[in-house]
Amino acid sequence: MTSDTTREKARLTVRHATVTDIPAIVALSDTVYGEEGGYTAEMLTGQIAQFPQGVFVACYEDVAVGYCATFRIDEASAMAPHRWTEISGGGYGARHLTTGDWLYGMEVCVDPAYRGLRIGRRLYELRKRLCQELGLKGIVFGGRLPGFSRRAKAYGNDAHAYVADVRAGRIRDRALSFQLSNGFEFIGLLRNYQPADRESRGYAAHLVWRNPKIDPNVRTTGTARQLPDSVRVATVQYQQRRVASFEEFATQVEYFVDIAADYRADFVVFPELFTLQLLSVENKPLSPQDSLLALTGYTERFATLLSELAVRHNINIIGGSHPTRTSDGPDANVRNICYVALRDGSLHTRDKLHPTPNERTWWGIGGGDSARAIMTDCGPIGVMICYDSEFPELGRHLVDQGAMILFVPFCTDTREGYLRVRYCSQARAVENQCYVVLSGNVGNLPGVNNFDIQYAQSCILTPCDFPFARDGIAADTTPNVEQVAFADLRLNDLVVARNDGTVQNLNDRRHDLYSLTWARRPASRIAASDPTQQTPENP
Repeated sequence: MTSDTTREKARLTVRHATVTDIPAIVALSDTVYGEEGGYTAEMLTGQIAQFPQGVFVACYEDVAVGYCATFRIDEASAMAPHRWTEISGGGYGARHLTTGDWLYGMEVCVDPAYRGLRIGRRLYELRKRLCQELGLKGIVFGGRLPGFSRRAKAYGNDAHAYVADVRAGRIRDRALSFQLSNGFEFIGLLRNYQPADRESRGYAAHLVWRNPKIDPNVRTTGTARQLPDSVRVATVQYQQRRVASFEEFATQVEYFVDIAADYRADFVVFPELFTLQLLSVENKPLSPQDSLLALTGYTERFATLLSELAVRHNINIIGGSHPTRTSDGPDANVRNICYVALRDGSLHTRDKLHPTPNERTWWGIGGGDSARAIMTDCGPIGVMICYDSEFPELGRHLVDQGAMILFVPFCTDTREGYLRVRYCSQARAVENQCYVVLSGNVGNLPGVNNFDIQYAQSCILTPCDFPFARDGIAADTTPNVEQVAFADLRLNDLVVARNDGTVQNLNDRRHDLYSLTWARRPASRIAASDPTQQTPENP
């Protein structure tokens, strides 16, 4: 006798979020808070990169309907008066502390159409389980008071009196009553926690849940995010010379990729605009604009080359940059784009945000409008193309997303121009406590307009503290000589420096005084929004 059985796929799942969930979570937060108030891809990248254990997504029939974000923080910061933007690092979870005693609840949001499924309760239970698995003292957050504005007049605008009646059960607040029923303890009010939250009049209930399984007087020990022991980086100081064909250019690129792979490098880095070498194939004088348009014809072959080499040689390639046409027609927009080919076969692009006056004038290159960290098998990385390194906001934005290595492909013609990039990159390494890798061109290409001479000294820079190289230079090259420089970078040294270094630039930022806000562009839905528009802890 046989019997047929059918096992249906679960309709509702709650699990850790991954980078592949980011577009769906962005759409969910836009549904809950509106496009101007939702989370951005960069914020979510930072949250997952900083503390992947603490970010959850609930999916109903493969649609994201709930989302929860947490991070670890020290007791003094968690219990002191604070604002949401200050405590959350602007929504990136950038204040995550691997040795933090408490789990901070940065966000819970649920699609209004699915609130009958008790998704909020499920997410809160996952938080408690995570807190207990890590042996933390408890969970702390600022909870909304969405019923206060409606009743403020009856309470003489006294938020304390309103909360007292909610706690006594005389009235109900849909957020606070829910949280109290889930075992959270009210310890005070947070003023101006979320100024844009009009329903709560900017107030939040300071709430804690104490882990019943640990001694609150014992300090917990932190567990850092899983990082490779060491990341080997190779930077190519690339000599410009005439080539007769794309195939000859490809042979030269593969030579350096092969060398780096033979030395077991995890990353190999090429300079900005090193593909201008392909203009020598044309072997005829062209105007700057015609030169650039001719170069864009190689885009597909160049991207394919990098992808194939990355997989074949098992190495991540930071492909310098290449002028790329981003639209068709007579008014085509050309951008200076870095192609990053990972050894898993994926290809990522990152635009140069700040074209130099020369690029704008001679070549008509436009600037990009977003900067997202790239997840790799060696952790998140960031790309700043040449002039971008001279703007501190970009480096901080990438590090807030979890990047620990910033790559700077550059192209400079004089020592003065090179030193601007070098000194600014060293500043980015110090202020963000990260590694910065520079790769530049050397040699000359007579007859190629606006690419006549090159000056470079490629290098791998570190923060300036005891665990690192004496002068903050892990490796460098001889100026103006074709060369490859290697360095082994210990990511855990950055973690130690950030949490226990002589100076702690990231931890010591004054989030109560200033913050970095990226303008949101609805068309791309990538650049960061004003985090003061968030309304966290809405079950």
